[in-house]
Amino acid sequence: MNDRDRLENEVADWWSTDIIYMRPGVIRYRGYPIEELIGNVTFAQMIWLLTRGELPDRGQGELLDIALMSAVDHGPQAPSIAVARMAATCGVGLNNAIASAVNVLGDVHGGAGEQAVDFYMSVAERIDDDTSLEDAVTQSYDAFVAGGGKFVPGFGHRFHDPVDPRAPRLLEMVDQYAAQGTVSGRYAELGFPAPLARGLFCLSRSVGILAHAWEQTQQGGRNKGPIPRHMIWRYTGPNPRAVETKP
Repeated sequence: MNDRDRLENEVADWWSTDIIYMRPGVIRYRGYPIEELIGNVTFAQMIWLLTRGELPDRGQGELLDIALMSAVDHGPQAPSIAVARMAATCGVGLNNAIASAVNVLGDVHGGAGEQAVDFYMSVAERIDDDTSLEDAVTQSYDAFVAGGGKFVPGFGHRFHDPVDPRAPRLLEMVDQYAAQGTVSGRYAELGFPAPLARGLFCLSRSVGILAHAWEQTQQGGRNKGPIPRHMIWRYTGPNPRAVETKP
């Protein structure tokens, strides 16, 4: 192997990937030519293909689409949406507003899906080790609390009390697709690794983030903070005091 071949191999291996092959005039995702995917594969199916490596069957694609659709927006009371709208009033572009909003989708706001999948899988693993359902749930809960968990993920919603209107319909759809064999029905998820559950939520919520950032851009406004400027936050610090010059 000559020096040029070694250099080309080094460059090619720098970002090695199973996801995409591309050359001038050629684009293949996981081996599938883009021209064959266009018109035959939905956006949700493409998400599955790129993250899982294979195209989903029809039911899997439909159920993923349902899940993604259900979480697109939750209004300006949701921190991510509020951040998008505030960013838009600061004169940044839509991409900056979207990035700012997605960046706050962390463990507290946006992480419940990942945490729920982790919890359900923990219970399932214990059951597979011949632990009873009751004991498996108890042990998983104890481990969750010991790890710093404060709110059991996947049960209840801070805003929608007592029932999140999305939950009954989503579980109904899962039951329908479980009856078709699309999912096992053991627990309500499509088999994505837990970290991808958060990633999928970010993709879903980005739709609402984009819509709100665009709407705010059209409405105008400059430097809008979290509260109207004529309203002042509660100050809890020291009373007024003079600056004392120290010797």
